[in-house]
Amino acid sequence: MKCPRCQVENREGRRFCGECGLSFASTGPSCGFLNDGGEKFCGGCGRSLMATASPVEPRFTSPEAYTPKHLAERILTSKAALEGKRNQVTVLFADMKGSMELLADRDPEEARKLLDPVLEHMMEAVHRYEGTVNQVMGDGIMALFGAPLAHEDHAVRACYAALRMQESVKAMPRPYGARTVSKSRSASA
Repeated sequence: MKCPRCQVENREGRRFCGECGLSFASTGPSCGFLNDGGEKFCGGCGRSLMATASPVEPRFTSPEAYTPKHLAERILTSKAALEGKRNQVTVLFADMKGSMELLADRDPEEARKLLDPVLEHMMEAVHRYEGTVNQVMGDGIMALFGAPLAHEDHAVRACYAALRMQESVKAMPRPYGARTVSKSRSASA
């Protein structure tokens, strides 16, 4: 059996690819029925399984994947980032309000396709005000303002970023509009 992700040939009977770990079983796109890897149509609902054969890879696996190049260069050339320094910072946590209801009956690939545009808007807002996205967590992000790039107005920048997130997500077409909530707080680091 050839893996649809990495194209490595695997012996018959395997449930996961020996090279990349992809599951050879697939679930029905609307019913969740567990099908064998080689089947073309779902045994539970009759829908095609061909569209779901190649899973969507997470796009936000590490800061290198989502930090704009110009901001990454500033961080890497910053003296404070290299030496370390005690700073006052603002931490912004933002997530998508109502995401559980929106994603409840969707498969992981479809959910990822819905979440990624929202996360992109959130990250764009953070980067616009020279904050750094420290972590992507499911339907939300954690961002820092004031570190590793020091700014006297880090708390104000975090507030502007939160407002921009709300505005940009509200402007998105349904099913997104009016779903983002942002929170921030200051802390010593």
